[in-house]
Amino acid sequence: MNRQYRVLIVLAFLCPGVIHAAPAANVKSSVNRIENSAKVREQLILPYVFSTDTMGVNFGVGAMFSGYYQDQMSLGLTGFTGDVSSGVGGGVWNFMLPKTDRFFLSVYGMIGYYPLQRAYADTRESFIAEHIPLSGSNDSSAEQYLEANGSSNWFDIKLEYALPWGATETDGLVNYEIKNGLLVSAPSGGDEWNPFSSGASVLVLRQFNRYQSFEFTNDKLDGAVHAIELGILYDNTDFPINPSYGSSQYLSISHDAGWLESDNQWSFINIDVSKYFSLGPSKYASQRVIALNFWTGYSPSWELEYDDNNDRRVTNNAPYNEGATLGGFYRMRGYDQNRFHDKAVIYGTAEYRYTLKANPIEDIRWLRFLHLDWFQLVGFVEAGRVAESYKASELLSDIKYDYGVSIRAMMAGLVIRTDLAKSDEGTNVWIMVDHPF
Repeated sequence: MNRQYRVLIVLAFLCPGVIHAAPAANVKSSVNRIENSAKVREQLILPYVFSTDTMGVNFGVGAMFSGYYQDQMSLGLTGFTGDVSSGVGGGVWNFMLPKTDRFFLSVYGMIGYYPLQRAYADTRESFIAEHIPLSGSNDSSAEQYLEANGSSNWFDIKLEYALPWGATETDGLVNYEIKNGLLVSAPSGGDEWNPFSSGASVLVLRQFNRYQSFEFTNDKLDGAVHAIELGILYDNTDFPINPSYGSSQYLSISHDAGWLESDNQWSFINIDVSKYFSLGPSKYASQRVIALNFWTGYSPSWELEYDDNNDRRVTNNAPYNEGATLGGFYRMRGYDQNRFHDKAVIYGTAEYRYTLKANPIEDIRWLRFLHLDWFQLVGFVEAGRVAESYKASELLSDIKYDYGVSIRAMMAGLVIRTDLAKSDEGTNVWIMVDHPF
């Protein structure tokens, strides 16, 4: 297998969840950097340039504003263009609905055109011979994919409700104070596992839409998703933006009823669990954390349909970039985006996060607009498997592995990461917002 390097840029203003692997819900909070003279407001405007084998050189600019209208609310916008590719996106996150203190609305999306989009999937109409693995399955080849220029557009709207117990018993908003990017105010959870006295619980209802096209020389394939997700999050960490101890659990179900242009009905159930252990500071580190994550999911609607030759195709399944999917920004970073997908999935990872005391750009005046509080060095390993059934004998055999390193930074109250991950199919570099979990 030839080594490959793929880079994808998503600017810091894009809040967690935009790539739809992390939990759709999060603790509603306002973060006050003491260095900001007690002002909650943050802003970051950043031009950028990136180059990939498929997209060529692209130029763009992104902007993020938080705390201007409401302390917890953020606004973001970005646009980029290249020889073939172009895109524009943005949104509003965590807008507290008027006359409430527990309901929060987020609306965000992006439209874009990309060269050589890749889908590790078979066409919906095609029956695949019994001896050939389904594209994207655990046994499939990395050469089994569809690739063409085309559009990729998405739009999400979600409503979240902060439940009236634990850290949000009296107010749906949790206020944090940080100094040098580290929590100095009281933690919101982590000392005991009890939703009624520790941590924050959030209900989420998300309606999400996807449209993607592949423009082949003599044909065009396209498809759409119009689905809903209902989930509940219990975050019992000390500081959800950068946890050092505690745990979090997220349970959700997604369903597409085949509305509008969506021509396929499917359902998917998943649970995401994380645990964090603080090792305390050291001579060169202000914080050392072991972070663990486990994720598993199952699609009860997923079925195989056979023809007279015993060839098969999948029906009532989530598209290749939803549901039981591994590979990319968040899970199995050593593999291409959405490299594996099937009826069931299991995944686990461990990270060692080492936050440096030293900040080499702290006194560089012309870089202060970045509001960069710390750098963090991270090492990680990952393991995962997709399968046609939810059986331990299948999910725990022939597991895929990868490993890597990461450099992360706290900028304007957000964690920005650059991950380099190695697998048996190549080496990937991802530049992304937020911890993967």
